Amino acid sequence: MHQFTIEPLGGSQGWEIAGYNIAFTNSALWMLITTVVLFLFVLGGMKRELVPGRWQMMVESFTGFIDSMLEANVGKAGRKYVPYIFSLFMFILFANMLGLLPLGIVGIHPFTFTSHFTVTGVLAILSFTIVLVVGFWKHGLHFFSLFVPQGTPLPMIPIIAPIEFISFMVRPFSLGLRLFVAMMAGHVLLEVLSSFVIDGTNAGFLWAGVVGLPSFLLMVGICALELLVAGIQAYVFALLTSLYINDAENLH
Repeated sequence: MHQFTIEPLGGSQGWEIAGYNIAFTNSALWMLITTVVLFLFVLGGMKRELVPGRWQMMVESFTGFIDSMLEANVGKAGRKYVPYIFSLFMFILFANMLGLLPLGIVGIHPFTFTSHFTVTGVLAILSFTIVLVVGFWKHGLHFFSLFVPQGTPLPMIPIIAPIEFISFMVRPFSLGLRLFVAMMAGHVLLEVLSSFVIDGTNAGFLWAGVVGLPSFLLMVGICALELLVAGIQAYVFALLTSLYINDAENLH
């Protein structure tokens, strides 16, 4: 589990404020790298040429994808959330993809910070906070009607309302947990299979063929699956956030 260990890069001594250690860690480093790569990616697609190049088309395709998703789930009011959902989706996507780069062969070990609940949980709380702010700003106390579905019989309200409220409050936990578990499980599986390859090869020619080779072939397939999961998890996070925003906007 060493690949998930958060380590201060310059030591932890002398980096405490009010009892909290603020040392720059490997997790913070890869967040910074992800942010810089994402910024350069978007910057390269902001040329606004009449005949767009491939880079501009990629950026515009992602932007159009997010815009279409918000329009389908929120309506015309969802357009103002495109910058946030686009940033959220691309940040998670780039973080997941960078964490899968095989840089270990040159001595650099990528850190997948989305495999930590502290990171995914903060992203989920941020989205949940936006939902609360939008809901109360637009509807006031009428926002609480979200916990009583339309057409609910009066005697059922004391039962349905608490269930809906608990379901609503669990959203940030489930949103962050889903991404964290998916990314962590994939990396653990790759680690286990790689140990089979190494141990099987070191055990001799017979075990290399019986254990090492099948494990290596399975690793290739799992790596391809992980690339798919990296994209799907970013999409699911953005999609669920847009659905939660729809509840705040339209009180369905």
